Amino acid sequence: MDSYYIWTIGCQMNKADSERLESALGQMGLSPRTSPKDADVIVLNSCVVRQSAEDKVIGMVTHLKPLKQRNPDKVVALMGCMVGPKTEALEKRYPYVDVFMRPQQYQPLLDIVGQRMGIDPEGCVGPLTASPDVATYIPIIHGCDKFCTFCIIPYRRGREVSRPVEDIVREAELLANRGVMEVTLLGQNVDSYGHDLPGAPDLGDLLTAVNGVDRLQRVRFLTSHPNDMSEHIIDSVAELDKVCEHINLPFQAGDDMVLDVMRRGYTNDEYRRKIEQIRDRIPNVSLATDVIVGFCGETDRQFQETMKLIRDIRFDKVHAAAYSTREGTIAARNMTDDVPYEEKRARLKALEALQEQIATEINAELLGREMDVLVEGRKRGKWFGRNRNDKLVFLDNADADADMPGKMVRVSINKTSPWSLQGSLKASSNGAGAQPELAASKTAIL
Repeated sequence: MDSYYIWTIGCQMNKADSERLESALGQMGLSPRTSPKDADVIVLNSCVVRQSAEDKVIGMVTHLKPLKQRNPDKVVALMGCMVGPKTEALEKRYPYVDVFMRPQQYQPLLDIVGQRMGIDPEGCVGPLTASPDVATYIPIIHGCDKFCTFCIIPYRRGREVSRPVEDIVREAELLANRGVMEVTLLGQNVDSYGHDLPGAPDLGDLLTAVNGVDRLQRVRFLTSHPNDMSEHIIDSVAELDKVCEHINLPFQAGDDMVLDVMRRGYTNDEYRRKIEQIRDRIPNVSLATDVIVGFCGETDRQFQETMKLIRDIRFDKVHAAAYSTREGTIAARNMTDDVPYEEKRARLKALEALQEQIATEINAELLGREMDVLVEGRKRGKWFGRNRNDKLVFLDNADADADMPGKMVRVSINKTSPWSLQGSLKASSNGAGAQPELAASKTAIL
């Protein structure tokens, strides 16, 4: 047994979980493979937040059945949000799966692998960290206490549990020493970080601590909740030189009655005032949000309140999805999914068209501007990276053979679209070495 394959679907939390499992398997001597056919250990890290994600997981699990039948010695594991506290139904449905693991529950698989290899996982597996990419994730709080009526997360990932500040800083230091330039602090509700820790440090305190890590150049965080986005957090984003000016603040629906049925805990006006507070304190901030269309009972008039909110605030990015029932949620138990599928699709299409227009206009204003871009890799035949506002930037004149990943380069934007920017390296920014961003970038035009 010397190889593994991990298939991940869903949010950044799932990606972070997979990276930590990769760290453990690597420490046990296993190497990654690009196909499940070539791997001794196959892990499917699942997501069930959307019906489309769950359908993909089911299809992948089913696809593995003949592979397992031909190779009984392969270890097949299903982990993530598809696995709840009780696994009897999953075990009956997928008897060829060897182990079922809830999010962050790595040990059952490590024990099986250890038994097969004749080693003790506790003796060879140290701290679990992300892979040493240019930019990566650090989970800081697991679970969620909000219990929004549409959401399955609290039932699958549990209640909120924060990691100690010193543990997170230690992980950030380790990653920075391995070449990581940017970390994103993750949580289902990252703004509630620390309330369960001694002394109740908040996200602002943690941002300050991580901001002090040598070699690290950028810090991001997601996802936030309007009720927990405090003045201290906002001030930390405004003042800390490594913390990027980008905030993802989901509003989910624009109508107060829908928000109340969703149990979001704020109104349209309260959300708008929070955005005003953020923009007043961080003038160059970019904003992203999450929206659900067609929630139980949503009328067209109520949907238009969502559209109005998007028009008025003008987000840089909107992650939108049509509502789908998640078994086990409050909505599934107590509400009726009564908005027709065709109407949901029509609303989603209208929202996406509106946001495409807004993003086109926002990004067009960046034409001719200069910005610092942290190069992450190659895509579509070009080097790419992001600026501090989380804008995806492609480089059109960078040498394909250059050692670009991890370089901080100055770029002049010469082409824009709703989804990305394209620019040319400045003459003094040829990728020869990393150029650290300065605190002055807090007031720079990005």
